[in-house]
Amino acid sequence: MTSAAKVLPISDAEAKRLAALRKYDILDSPPDGAFDRITAVAASIFSAPISIISLVDHDRIWFKSHHGLDVEEIGRDPGLCASAIMQNSAWIVSNAKADPRTLANPLVAGEFGLKFYVGAPLRTHDGFNLGTLCVIDRTPREASETQIAQLTDLASVVMDQMELRLSARSTVAKLQKTVVEKEMMAKEVDHRVKNSLQLVSSLLAVQSRNVGGEASEQLSKAASRVSAVGRAHEHLYLSDSIGTVDCLNYLRRVCADLSALLDGGGIVVEGSEVQMPTKYVVPLGLIVTELVTNAAKQGARNVTVSLAVDPSGRNALSVTDDGKGLPADFDPAVTRGLGMKVISSLVSRLKGEMTFGAPGGGGRGARFTVLFGA
Repeated sequence: MTSAAKVLPISDAEAKRLAALRKYDILDSPPDGAFDRITAVAASIFSAPISIISLVDHDRIWFKSHHGLDVEEIGRDPGLCASAIMQNSAWIVSNAKADPRTLANPLVAGEFGLKFYVGAPLRTHDGFNLGTLCVIDRTPREASETQIAQLTDLASVVMDQMELRLSARSTVAKLQKTVVEKEMMAKEVDHRVKNSLQLVSSLLAVQSRNVGGEASEQLSKAASRVSAVGRAHEHLYLSDSIGTVDCLNYLRRVCADLSALLDGGGIVVEGSEVQMPTKYVVPLGLIVTELVTNAAKQGARNVTVSLAVDPSGRNALSVTDDGKGLPADFDPAVTRGLGMKVISSLVSRLKGEMTFGAPGGGGRGARFTVLFGA
């Protein structure tokens, strides 16, 4: 007969911190592109391979986002994030092998070989440190004051996103009495999301002007993507109904914002007017945004967006451009570009599938088709 696992005692302060963490209902939640973009930017700022958004639970450290590391959680004892949340500012270990605070840590002494760690606490407005936004490397290094300041700013953006989701859930809980209230609720939530995303985009844009090189480029790209998500939500709450939306008109509004990306060309949106649930509409708007942005980078001047029903009865969204075309070995499953990873994630969210190729079978131009729905 096996004995029960020993339960570690919890102090009053730790119990309150854990209660604050659980209030956000974020532990074990699905991946989120907004958080993944933040860790990608953090890693870029330090030119480091690994960045993590960690949340420190009672007996584990769970990763909401883990850029460059294929692990979702570790035990609390060896995790440096458990030490970082005890600090009021960023906690830095430049060379863990030579630092008495970390020398015996299994992540340092063991196979993982951690050498560098910097973690900015994720601090609530009432003073609880829930986890960290951290950057890790297997090579010793120093962190500049500018890098630490940027990491701290990004940690604040993580908390803004968590507060936004908490606020949205609170709004939902208060507005579930009638159909009219539900319509008002959804529009209010999307309005808040749009405003928050615009704030995040502005913060990233400001940071991009304070740095140079690859970090500036990554910050600018992140700001552009976050802004696109905000515009997609704005077009949604401008619709008459939030439960279902005329998808074709919605895509026309999205594409009107994107046409300026094409050098003197334009975007044609064609197809039948179809009422679709909002769970389909926003991902479709974001997919179109990413594909048009990619087409513009490939020299496209004209893009056609079509919405139809294929012979099997599934919805089909096609985006066709006249750019320089796809590489012969193009594979969205292994591409290193963040844009195609975002598209693949959105297609999975739709439980759909994507095909691609040249419009006329030649080498010029590209066509992506997303099949989804019954």
